[in-house]
Amino acid sequence: MNVLKRRIGLEQEFFLVDEAGEISSLGDEFLQTCHSLAAAQNISPNYFVPEFVKCMLEINTPPAYTGTELAQVYIQNLKLAIAAGQQMGLRLYPLSSYPLHIMPVMRDKPNYHIQARTVGYDRFLHAGKCTGTHIHLEVPPGVIDPRVAVSYNSTSTQREELLNIFNLATALDSALISLARACPFYEGQAIGLAAHTIRYRGSETFGWEGVYTHLQPVGGLMPYAETVESLVEQQFARYYAWLEALDQAGIERQQFLAAGGSLLKSAWNPVRLNKLGTVEVRCIDSNFPSVIIAMIALLEKAAHRVRNEQLQVKPTKEVKTFVVSENYLYVPEFEYLNGELLYAAATEGVKHPQVKAYVDSVLQFAIQDNGEDAKYLTKLRADLDHYQSIETEILHQFTPATAELSRDEGLRLVRKCCDKLEAQVLWLDNQHPLASLDDDVIISDATWL
Repeated sequence: MNVLKRRIGLEQEFFLVDEAGEISSLGDEFLQTCHSLAAAQNISPNYFVPEFVKCMLEINTPPAYTGTELAQVYIQNLKLAIAAGQQMGLRLYPLSSYPLHIMPVMRDKPNYHIQARTVGYDRFLHAGKCTGTHIHLEVPPGVIDPRVAVSYNSTSTQREELLNIFNLATALDSALISLARACPFYEGQAIGLAAHTIRYRGSETFGWEGVYTHLQPVGGLMPYAETVESLVEQQFARYYAWLEALDQAGIERQQFLAAGGSLLKSAWNPVRLNKLGTVEVRCIDSNFPSVIIAMIALLEKAAHRVRNEQLQVKPTKEVKTFVVSENYLYVPEFEYLNGELLYAAATEGVKHPQVKAYVDSVLQFAIQDNGEDAKYLTKLRADLDHYQSIETEILHQFTPATAELSRDEGLRLVRKCCDKLEAQVLWLDNQHPLASLDDDVIISDATWL
């Protein structure tokens, strides 16, 4: 098993706004400009793609062998998109929700209409009001088969690696939510919750009204897989749950298949198998590059350590943090992970003592892999008592925090976030992106209004 050749990739969603900070539906025109600039710079236009609403777009990267390589191409593509916006009087707003009320315009494509009809149009629109970041962890080539989830021809070693990376990504869910919390405002309100998490995945248990509140097998965090066989069973169980939801909505299953639907494309979970040959981690808020690069470092190092030391990721009731013993990485059991811990992560975040202890153990685990980004993660762990997410930084500028955001305040906040994004990209374009995380200037700016 050559663990040194596993790659990592990134997708980040952004809102498109005009110079005043108002939401813009000129996504198609903006992407055309991106494609023209990309062609002139010998960059693939495939890294700049539309999302299901016209005010949102996605910037992707090619797979990279190191976090540094990934961060560099990520900044390169962001720089190009910012330049495209400057030509058109448009800007990228990077945080996980637009702070004011919006009514996004959905693209007229069959697969989007099928999803909307199945979950309900009003509920589905939450997906057009919040943005996320997806990080892809490569698994052995060919081990993921889009038709049957796991290839019959894969070796036991390959299947074991897939299983452990899937379970590791699952175990990291609440840590990534807590550290990357971005915008505190949703529809003009500071709701005191991680808006992207609750409005996208939802939860009947916690009363979170989101896209997949009543379809958790399709959009919620799936349980750990004890064996490869149970991982495959999980994929098919989710697929049939979606097909049954189509039936209840009066949609012929053939329509879903004709629109490109399949076993793996019926998954919008925070952790899912991707036909690209990756475990895709989808629970991270869209945020500033400083935060996203830190999440890249954390995921890359944690995954590399599991592979390099051939650790078996094992959930257990006896622990509420990451604990390494011999050849095992013991992680919190699913009931706690997706229950009490998730609720604490989505409400208090790192300020909650149980979340803090869990995040501390995650950072300690990743740091042990060493490497160039271990210095920043070590610093982050040392300062965890005083950690402030971007969400917390912004909230400190508003009194009272629960008050409704005025339109002028909301637009100023949007413009400030666009300014900060552009300043970070300009800075990081001339720096070693991982080493630059040690510079407090790039991490924090307390002035938001």
